[in-house]
This record gives sequence, C-alpha cells and structure tokens, in this order.
Amino acid sequence: MKFFNDHLEEFFIIPLMFLMSIIIFIQVIMRYAFQNSLVWSEELARYMFVWLVYFAVSYTARREKHIRIDAAINIYPKKLRPFIELLSEIIVLAFSLFIAITAITVFQKITWSGQLSPAMRIPMQFVYAAPLVGFVLTAIRQIQCVLRRIKALKNHEEVAEV
Repeated sequence: MKFFNDHLEEFFIIPLMFLMSIIIFIQVIMRYAFQNSLVWSEELARYMFVWLVYFAVSYTARREKHIRIDAAINIYPKKLRPFIELLSEIIVLAFSLFIAITAITVFQKITWSGQLSPAMRIPMQFVYAAPLVGFVLTAIRQIQCVLRRIKALKNHEEVAEV
C-alpha cells in the first residue's frame, strides 16, 4: 500500500510520456519520410497529454512542489509561517474539490451527449474524465499534506520533505 501511495502518479505519468513520445516520433517519421501521416496519432497524443497533465497536478501536490511565491510567506514572522502555509494548503484543497465537483458536471454532460472524438471515434467521456480523476487525486494528496502540516504543528516540527 505504501508503494501505491508513494508512486501512483508516476505509474501513469511515465508510460504516458513514453508512449506519447513514441507516437509523435512515428508520426514525424511517417509524415516526412513517407509523406503519409497517421490520422489518429496527433489526437491520441493530445489526449494522452491531457491525462499526463492532470496526473502531474496530483504528483506536484503530493511532492508539495506547486509554484508558490515564497516572498509572500517570508514577510510574516517565522512563528506565523507554518500557519500561513497550512492555510495555503487548505485553499488549494478547496480549489481542488471545487474543480473536481465542476468536472463531474462536465463529465456527465459529455457522457449524455454521446460525443465521439473526430479521428479515433472514441467516447469523449474518456478524455473529460481526466480533470475529474486528476483533481480527485489532487484533493486526496492535499488532504495528506494538510494532515502532515497539522501533525508538524502539534509536534512543533518542520514539515518533512516528501
């Protein structure tokens, strides 16, 4: 279970990046060497990239590597900074939950519409599931981060690097 918790996002990100690179490479070879392109390759690479991005959002949440402005935190006294950082994590959690709930609505509409992708003719709900899955995972990772920060505050410790 620890392996699953520690490496879930990488389990998806690495193969997606690898396969996406291979598909694009083959498409370039086909287009320029053989003057014949694969109709589905760009669409598949685009959808794989969408999934990769949403897994990466969750990955950065787990690693606590989202972009933030340290100068804004550093203006506060050292004793107050852990509380400011906890507040920022809670705000990111709230945002993640909001996006996940919004993604449910969008996913339902796309599912009911029966829309298919232009080239591959796959149901678009598979593409529109990416933000839902990504932000649910991000919310879970943010909950873990908030709990870690609360534990560190209780024990008067620094938050450990993940």
